[in-house]
Amino acid sequence: MKQTAGREKLGALAPEFAKLNDDVLFGEIWEREDKLSLRDRSMITISALMSQGLFSQLKAHIILGKKHGITKEELVEIFTQLAFYSGWPKAWSAFELINEVYGDDDISKTHGGVFGLGKPNDAYAKYFTGKSYLNPLTNKGESSVFLANVTFEPGCRNNWHIHHAKSGGGQILICVDGNGWYQEEGKSAQKLSPGDIVVIPANVKHWHGARKDSWVVPTKLHQIKKSEIYCVSA
Repeated sequence: MKQTAGREKLGALAPEFAKLNDDVLFGEIWEREDKLSLRDRSMITISALMSQGLFSQLKAHIILGKKHGITKEELVEIFTQLAFYSGWPKAWSAFELINEVYGDDDISKTHGGVFGLGKPNDAYAKYFTGKSYLNPLTNKGESSVFLANVTFEPGCRNNWHIHHAKSGGGQILICVDGNGWYQEEGKSAQKLSPGDIVVIPANVKHWHGARKDSWVVPTKLHQIKKSEIYCVSA
């Protein structure tokens, strides 16, 4: 992929510098994989930037290094060694960047239940308080039932909402992992634990989410006209 970051960020201010960055540094030097692999070039660049304390550029290259196959464990070892040669405070700051870039990898290993965490549910983030993750288990349209695993971080819940009969109908909520809450309008909230099943009729206003001290993973099934199943796990 052709590098364009230089032109995008500095094209107006320093067009010649931007051209050298995109066309020479990344377009020629980084492309000489017969001399050094992209993974090795990333390791060298990351080490140089960490040693100089250039953390803004360092984060960008950690992201790039991750794409080139550098693992979290390898970066931790690199920064641990460099701490003795480049400075302890720099290592502290560098470790924080590792957490920022690789943080979701740890979440995916420990949360999501049997179906897996999936990806951040960014497309529907405005309907949630807190962060959630979505892992579709079937493709929409391939059957009358859509199944997906939804994971709520501690304290996350969705807004009050209704599944209208005319657009899909009711829903079945199955808690497959973690602990959460479900509430219908006009009723008290009820706890959700693994194995609990909630049948939500069409046109009933409700919300559900995780408890403050627990991740939760529910499954939802819309039964009228269009059926959807969502598995919620922690």
